[in-house]
Amino acid sequence: MKPRALILGGTGFVGPYLGRQLADRYSVAATGRDHDIRNADAIYDLVSRNRPDLVINLAAITTVRESFERSRETYETGFFGLDHLFGALQACGFSGRVLHVSSSEIYGFPRSEELPLTEAAPPRPMSPYAVAKAAGELLCYQWAQQGRFEIFLARPFTHIGPGQSSRFAVAKFARQIAAIIAGKQEPVIAAGNLRTTRDLTDVRDIVRAYDAIIHRGEAGKAYNVCCGIEITMLEVINKLIDLSNIAIKIVQNPLETRTSEQQRICGSYAALSAATGWRPEVPLDRTLADMIAHEREER
Repeated sequence: MKPRALILGGTGFVGPYLGRQLADRYSVAATGRDHDIRNADAIYDLVSRNRPDLVINLAAITTVRESFERSRETYETGFFGLDHLFGALQACGFSGRVLHVSSSEIYGFPRSEELPLTEAAPPRPMSPYAVAKAAGELLCYQWAQQGRFEIFLARPFTHIGPGQSSRFAVAKFARQIAAIIAGKQEPVIAAGNLRTTRDLTDVRDIVRAYDAIIHRGEAGKAYNVCCGIEITMLEVINKLIDLSNIAIKIVQNPLETRTSEQQRICGSYAALSAATGWRPEVPLDRTLADMIAHEREER
């Protein structure tokens, strides 16, 4: 019989990819909004019924913009919800491994000389989303001192791929490109600040990294998960336009810009690679082409 893996927040973008990544070795159960991590009794019931050997926590308010609109829920999910999970695992005698997924957003607005960011960079959270992630990391450290189970930490940078919600910029651009190709939208794309830079990793590489951290990483240590390449959003959108083979106009829309947005970001995955051998494999051009293809299939 396969060991059991439980993925909380597992029905969103990353969860299904992670489930497929683990499926050859684990019996995977994934929960979403049907199990609210803020409800301690519900989470205890979930853990006691599943009796997992491995737990991955993806549960979070998923965008920075949303976190400002729902700050209390963001903190309750990211901190108290995580505490509920650890309490349920302890009460059920869990002795396996837990992966908690944090975020590069905890680094805030890094200075140019700090790039590429290593895990030693100080936390400077600039949003409720980032504060919740930073607090969650501290909670992981506190629980890890009890020694009841091993806790691993991932700090993913921006990740993209087929099936991502259009609430996220690159997915939104890909959806518009697909609509233009299909003749359902005029060849115009509205965008915010395209001078910002991002470190973009394919979701399929992200879940391989999570797998590597769980099984070959060091418990209690946080690992950046990124590709180590800084690219402007203008370059990204131009790559998408090139893939369409259509002349498309870009229009700046101030409503698409947020003041809490990181202006430059780039990470180092050296620690993760040294510990596990992981490195990104999916090139950005393939990711973007797959995203457009997925959007075209959905139409």
